[in-house]
Amino acid sequence: MGKIFCIMGKSSSGKDTLFRLIKEDKDLNLIAIVPYTTRPIRNNETDGVEYHFISAPVMQKFADQGKIIEKREYATVKGIWCYCTIDDGQIDLSRGNYVLIGTLEAYHDLKSYYGRDNVIPITIAVDDGHRLERALARERQQLVPNYDELCRRFLADNADFSSEKLETYGIRKIYMNDNLNQCFARIKKEIMAMITNQVKP
Repeated sequence: MGKIFCIMGKSSSGKDTLFRLIKEDKDLNLIAIVPYTTRPIRNNETDGVEYHFISAPVMQKFADQGKIIEKREYATVKGIWCYCTIDDGQIDLSRGNYVLIGTLEAYHDLKSYYGRDNVIPITIAVDDGHRLERALARERQQLVPNYDELCRRFLADNADFSSEKLETYGIRKIYMNDNLNQCFARIKKEIMAMITNQVKP
């Protein structure tokens, strides 16, 4: 039985870069799960790569069909943005191991759907000062920077990944991303151990 590795962390913690390194690593050979969202596509994104970008009515159609595994909604300054994982045939634990980016709530719902032992949390953290610097640098690259949304998300992440919430969801291992290469090496080593049955989660 395969496993799903759920990459989590606050915005601008480096989880997107680590996710890319993990999914492209030939030794790990993990299959990337592409989630769905109703938020607008960013300049550096490609539909079907980072996300499937869909409209709210299309997401509602998936909901009516009972295909939504987990769903999150955020009240942003641009309106309600939804993110979800859909049972669209991407995931088959009999044929491999998977990786995706998610939230604590998504991790919980994925465990409920696929089984506690089959979904493994990989939680990334970085100093908040560095995180804010990274977020500002990324937002400045947008055609129309949205600093209000940046601030909202920054503060929301501090609440969403509080120590109390991490404890509630049973998250005790944190991967500090002070050094990208070292962080990736540690994560790769532990994923390799799990998928080769050397240790249990």
